[in-house]
Amino acid sequence: MKRKKSLIVLMILGILLSVGSPASAAFWEMNGNTFTHDPTLIKEDNYWYQFYTGEGLKVSQAGDNMNWREVPQIFPEPLSWWSDYVPNQNYNDVWAPDIQYYNGKYWLYYSVSEFGENTSAIGLMSADRIDAGNWRDEGMVINSSSSDNFNALDPNLVIDENGEPWLAFGSFWSGLKVTKLDPATMKPNGGAYHSIAARPNNNDAIENPNITYKDGYYYLFTSIDKCCDGVNSTYKITVGRSENITGPYYDKNGVNMLYGGGTIFDGGNERFPGVGGQFVYNNNIFVRHAYDADDNGVPKLLINDLYWDNQGWPRY
Repeated sequence: MKRKKSLIVLMILGILLSVGSPASAAFWEMNGNTFTHDPTLIKEDNYWYQFYTGEGLKVSQAGDNMNWREVPQIFPEPLSWWSDYVPNQNYNDVWAPDIQYYNGKYWLYYSVSEFGENTSAIGLMSADRIDAGNWRDEGMVINSSSSDNFNALDPNLVIDENGEPWLAFGSFWSGLKVTKLDPATMKPNGGAYHSIAARPNNNDAIENPNITYKDGYYYLFTSIDKCCDGVNSTYKITVGRSENITGPYYDKNGVNMLYGGGTIFDGGNERFPGVGGQFVYNNNIFVRHAYDADDNGVPKLLINDLYWDNQGWPRY
């Protein structure tokens, strides 16, 4: 009888633990408002937050039960300086955020742009806490215009092996870049924009760099091909790695990502085609959007546990 009671207690504990920890399975089951595009994820205390593309920069919140609900957007109105760099931006349309905690603050990078053009700017907000909602405008970080051969879009804060900050960014044109940041301002320190990936033979269709450091390598995840066309999107996620943050990055076949290399990490599936806008959290969680074929192609939030094989390559 005592053994039976012990087994029952263990079963109840197992159920409670599975409810309280969404990372207990490879694919996270979610409900509520799972609409997203270009998601970035972070946890503060008992709540998860995802920031994503949309009017005013969208935010949603969930507990460990992964029941997502929308909370107030970051920008009730456009910031006045945006029009200095992106005069034809759609009203309060904010893209591709990146949220990370570094050196005692939350840093939220984001983009404003003219669709289909490289007239773009990356901006920065900071806060001591997310739940307080007291975001401070840190101004413009990088901008581009039609006279440039790069696009100041899709920012990603990268912390290198020495704890120093860098910013990866880029979309189409000459591809993806990374540049060193001044830790006092979290803006470029005046150094070079290092080219790290491009697709010169594929209509330059590469964007959304996301770099993470693990066990001696920097892993570069990218989104390639056609985005933003619902179930007709051909978006997919590739990966390569380098021993140096500035590259060169090579895929599993040894092809340099500057010349079109990149191993397919996630090509989507029949239910969720057009997968991209990826973000790696703590080297063990992989976040992205995909278009839900069972819901008229609405972009949905997908989260998986992230694993690493014995050769050091990422996998689900």
